[in-house]
This record gives sequence, structure tokens and C-alpha cells, in this order.
Amino acid sequence: MKVDNCLHATLICLGMLCFSLAIEIGKLNHFRPSLHGHHEKGKEGQVLHRSKRGWVWNQFFVIEEYTGPDPVLVGRLHSDIDSGDGNIKYILSGEGAGIIFVIDDKSGNIHATKTLDREERAQYTLTAQAVDRNTNRPLEPPSEFIVKVQDINDNPPEFLHENYHANVPERSNVGTSVIQVTASDADDPTYGNSAKLVYSILEGQPYFSVEAQTGIIRTALPNMDREAKEEYHVVIQAKDMGGHMGGLSGTTKVTITLTDVNDNPPKFPQSVYQMSISEAAIPGEEAGRVKAKDPDIGENGLVTYNIIDGDGIEMFEITTDYETQEGVVKLKKHLDYETKRTYSLKVEAANIHIDPKFISNGPFKDTVTVKINVEDADEPPIFLAPSYILEVEENLGPGAPVGRVHAKDPDAKNSLISYIIDRHTDLDRYFSISTEDGSITTTKKLDREEMAWHNISVFAYELHNRHQEAKVPVAIKVLDVNDNAPKFADNYEAVVCEKPQTNEPLLTITAEDKDDAANGPRFIFGLPPDMIQKPNFTLRDNRDNTASVYAKRTSFNRQTKDLYSLPIVISDGGNPPQSSTNILTIRVCGCDGNGQLISCNPEAYVLNAGLSTGALIAILACIVILLVIVVLFVTLKRQKKEPLIVFEEEDVRENIITYDDEGGGEEDTEAFDIATLQNPDGINGFIPRKDIKPEYQYMPRPGLRPAPNSVDVDDFINTRIQEADNDPTAPPYDSIQIYGYEGRGSVAGSLSSLESATTDSDLDYDYLQNWGPRFKKLADLYGSKDTFEDDS
Repeated sequence: MKVDNCLHATLICLGMLCFSLAIEIGKLNHFRPSLHGHHEKGKEGQVLHRSKRGWVWNQFFVIEEYTGPDPVLVGRLHSDIDSGDGNIKYILSGEGAGIIFVIDDKSGNIHATKTLDREERAQYTLTAQAVDRNTNRPLEPPSEFIVKVQDINDNPPEFLHENYHANVPERSNVGTSVIQVTASDADDPTYGNSAKLVYSILEGQPYFSVEAQTGIIRTALPNMDREAKEEYHVVIQAKDMGGHMGGLSGTTKVTITLTDVNDNPPKFPQSVYQMSISEAAIPGEEAGRVKAKDPDIGENGLVTYNIIDGDGIEMFEITTDYETQEGVVKLKKHLDYETKRTYSLKVEAANIHIDPKFISNGPFKDTVTVKINVEDADEPPIFLAPSYILEVEENLGPGAPVGRVHAKDPDAKNSLISYIIDRHTDLDRYFSISTEDGSITTTKKLDREEMAWHNISVFAYELHNRHQEAKVPVAIKVLDVNDNAPKFADNYEAVVCEKPQTNEPLLTITAEDKDDAANGPRFIFGLPPDMIQKPNFTLRDNRDNTASVYAKRTSFNRQTKDLYSLPIVISDGGNPPQSSTNILTIRVCGCDGNGQLISCNPEAYVLNAGLSTGALIAILACIVILLVIVVLFVTLKRQKKEPLIVFEEEDVRENIITYDDEGGGEEDTEAFDIATLQNPDGINGFIPRKDIKPEYQYMPRPGLRPAPNSVDVDDFINTRIQEADNDPTAPPYDSIQIYGYEGRGSVAGSLSSLESATTDSDLDYDYLQNWGPRFKKLADLYGSKDTFEDDS
């Protein structure tokens, strides 16, 4: 009953408001124009007539969306001079006049004939005027007035978007702003409450709320968990008339997604992981995987794994596979089943990114135990050393012991081992090995000077499983014995003057030894005993592995003897020592007074009596030059060409022609004597040629030859052509060929350049630049085409 009373009171108030509004509109829409004159007296008693304007200006109002059966009355125009006799005619012009607004020309009533929409047009400007009905003479000046369309609530609110999408972090505080939605109303916001909007939430409680005036959506519940529910659908309503009853409304949908935060630590689904790996596995091989589950996503769910304890921390390692978020346990060192068969690891999984706001939810890590069993495998033999270095003396006979290699089977069954040499490393088969115990011996003599080291490889394999084998490098050093005598380090040759200086050495020599340094220096130099008795030269050992040769005599004669051989004995410091005799050649030469060498040839004295060597060389050079000149002269003479036609005598003619008139064209034969073109030697017979020998004599046919003094040029040329065509003995020395047709089907296309300048071509002629100077003109004409086009 109380609600009905309130509604009744509201309706009474609205009725009173509309009644007062209608009265005001009637007052405003009723104009009374007055054209009565106002009389005033002047200062001197003269009566002055001042014209008074008859229009009282105001605005007309009309309500939009009127749907009644009759045109709505907008207002009435009335002039004070209108006595009601019908002599005054009211005229209306302006926006919408005659279409939307019509006027009764007698009463001045204005009606709207169409339904008006304020959102389409809010006002109209019109002009009214009163004129004489009979003469159409204006009785008053025209005046403008405005008709305003009064708004009603006929447009519902509309949101900018039909659907909105927003994100908000999970576990946000109550009142956290999510998104603002905005609606608009096409009604007049300055008139009434038609455009006053109020927002409310229709769907989405109790998780979210909306501010009624601003449209801001906020969280309404604390600790909303993305892992429990990630997406929410909210419906927001915007209602005009301030949200009161009778207002129009519009809605929009908002999809709100909770974004993830790191509020969950990683957890292993089990407390112990069991893994196994073969002892034959190599480092880096995978033993197994563990995975801790984290319900968070993105970087908040990233987990890293580490081994924090366990007896296998030195044997295994763990890496993180970020694609699968798994921890990969890998072998770090080689395993031995016979040594240790089980290992235990303590693995920790921890978040990489931790949010300080949720640190109280921690710790953000978890641990798990990983047990790894080592599986037994049939392993290959293992050598006791990773490599071997053995020694043996050179020059020992076959079967000399070198050394031994040893391998064992690491497996529990301890299989028998057999040995073999890799013959790819011992191509000359210097060594052999015992298949049972690995003892290595020589098969032939070794020479250290030929090869000081031998690098071989030895395989050890299980006797009952040849596939299980191991390989070890063995380096064998050949020990040196003193089996090489020293010798000259170079091919020495000494020179002595005929008048030598006995206190200066002729030459200092040194020696070399192929043996090792222990069996080489120090070298001892000496002369044989027979040379000591009658020495021409002496030898001094410098005790630094060198020796100096001196001249014992004070004079030598190269005419008598110009060459001496001096044997020198060289001994090394080995045990037992080795020695050799080396011959030093000493040449006697002529020297000047300062001891400078002049000549070592014994014929030098004979040459002084005759011509010197330089003179002989000069004479020979002159003879060669003269021969070359003669040969060139003869060659040029032979290459001189003789005339092809033999003339009995030289025919020299001169003809002076005067060109002081234009002539008579082709028929004018008076200005030039055609007989001068005729060969007098060929008139009566065949002209012989020197370059060929005719097989038979050609006789020209009678009747074809023109008269000697004929001036018919056409007959003359035709005769010459027939003679040339019918002469089988004459080669075509002169020939006129016409290349008017190039043929068809050539893959190279046309070779002519006559028309290429006027046709477009796709060919690239830049290669002509590389053909040399002979094609420079063509390169300039065609190769620069692109350049010209680019410049244009």
C-alpha cells in the first residue's frame, strides 16, 4: 500500500510539472506583433511620429517524436495591425518551411507536419513576415525566430564495445581496478535525466563490483586463485534516467582473466626415484629424469634442479630441460661395476623467479632421493698403462727383446687376454709380439740413423670375445751405438798462393757424425804418418771440433803442379772410436803482392801472348751480328710481291677533263673517252697471269668484245663480266659478293648492326667492353645504352 501511495504521489507531481510546462510553452509560443505608432511632441509643439516594431522576439518549442493524428501546434504569429478582416497574409520561410513547418496565412498558426527527432536536428531557424494579401506589399520587416526540438528519453545507452577483455593478477586485494567500461546516451544531457547514466552489475557477483557513476570494475573477493578458476564472465548494465524506473538501459559483456603469480612451490609427486645405468656408459649419457610439478605457468612455473648431497655427487650431474621442465640425470665419470654398484643422490627442485609478496607461501623448493644402480657389462681389457715407451739397441739381430705390455680383464670372470700388433703402424714388420704375455721382440736389425723412433699400436682382446678389445700406443726408441765414422761437414776445397804466408790458415774445416752426440764429438783431426815425413801442408787441431790447414812450403809453382790432395784423418769420441780419412783438394793460384787471388788457371800465361778473352768475345759477336743482317736482307727480298699480270710495257696515261658544265647525264658520252678504261694489252688476246699455269689456253668468243673505241659503257662492263665468268683458268681475284640475306634459323640471331639501333633489344652488350680496342666503337654504340637510359 505504501508503494502504491508513493507511485500515486509521483504521478501527481509529474502531471503538475507537465501542466506548468504547457502554460509556459503557450506563453512563450504566443507572439503579439504591434505596428501602432507612438506619438511624441517636439520641443516646439511639433508632433513627431516614431515607428514602433511590432515583433516581440522569443523561441518556439516542440516535443520530439510526436505521433498524434493531427499536426502539432508549434505557435501563433499575430500582428497588432491585423484587424481580423483577412487583409493581412502571414508568410513563413527558412529551414523546413513548407515541408516540416506550415503556417495558416490568415490566423498565423504554425504547425509541425512531421515527426521531429532531436538527435537528428535540435533546432530550426525560420523567418516570418506580414504582407498585404492583395498587393503582397510587406507591412512590417521580416524577423527570424528559432524552433527548438524538446528532447524526450527515446535513446537507450550504448557501450563503446559489445565485448570487453581484461586481466587482473590472481590473489589481488579487494577493490583492485580491473577495467573501466563506458556507455553513451544520444539524448540531451542538458535537459532532464534522459542522458544521466548509472552502471550496475548483472552477472559476476560476488567476485567483482562496478562503480555506479564511473563504470570502473573492481575485485570484490580476496585471494581469487587462478589455479581454481581462471576466467570470469561479467555483465554490466548502463541505465539512463539516473537509474530510476522507466529509464532505458544497455548491457555489455566483460571477460576477465586472472593472470598467474608465483604462489605455488614445486612439488615432487614421489619421494624416491629409481634409475639404472650400465658401467659401459660414457660420460654425458643419460641415466634418468625427475620432474617436480608446479601449477603456476610461464616464468612463475620455471624450475631448476641441483644435486645437493649423496655419494654419487662426483659421478653424476643434473641439468634442466626447460622445454619439459624435467631434471636430466647424466653420467659425469666412468663407472665400474666391480668397484661400486649403487649410488644415491639428493636432488632439489626450486623456482627460478620468486614473488616477494608471496614469500610466506614458501619455501618454493622441494627435494627428492634418486637411487642409481650400476649394471654389469662385458668390458674390454684394460692396459696397466695408458701408453708405453720401450728401448732397444740398434744393429741387434732378430729376436732381440724390446719390452712387454700388459692388459687385464676388468670383469669378474677375468677372461684370458691375447695380444696383436696393429700392422698399419708397423708396415715393415720390424717387431713381433707374444700373443700370450705381450712381450715385444725385433724381427730384423734396426738402424737408429735411418729411424730413431718406432711408433706402433698393440691390441689386447678377450680370447673368447674378439669384439672386446683395447688399444695402446707403444713408442720404441732405438738406442745408438757408435757405428758411423765422422766425415767432412762439407765439400771443402782450399786455395794456396804461389807465394803463401805460412802463418795464416788456408782453410778451417769441421766434421759431422750421424751417430748420437754421445758417440760423436769431440772430433780429433790429424794427418797420416806418411804425410808427416814430407809435408807440403800442416794441420792444427783447434780442439773445438774444427781444424786449420796451413802451408808448410814458402813457394809453389802452378806450372809444375797446380793441384794437391791432402788426406785428413778424423776420429770421433765414441766407444770404441770410429775414424775416417777424408781428402782435401788444395789448388795453387796466382796472387798479387797483397795476397789477393788473380787466377787459378795454368793457361793464363799463354793467353797473355795472344788475344785476350774479351777481344775474342767481341770478334765473335760482330760475326754473329753480320750474319743476322744478311739473313734478314735475304728474307725481305724473297717476300717482295710481283704483279699478278705481266705488262709488256708500262702504260702510263693522263687524261685532263674540264668540268665547266653540268653535262647531259648518262647519255652524255662526249666528256669522257671510254677507251681509256680499256686495257690495250687485252684487246687482241688473253692476258696471262704469273701466279697460275693455265691448263689450256682460253680464247675469248668473237662477237662479245666491243669495238676498241666504243663509248657504250654498258656493253663494256657486260663484256668484262662475261669474260670473267667464262674464264676457267682465272681464279676470282676480284669478286663482288652481295650479303643481302643472312639465312634463317641462326641461334645467334641477326649479325647485322644496321637495324639494331632502331629496334629494342633485351641483349646485354656490356661484354664488348672486354673485347679490346677493335670493338671499342661497337661498345660505345651499344654497350652504353643502359647508361643513356639511366641518365634520361
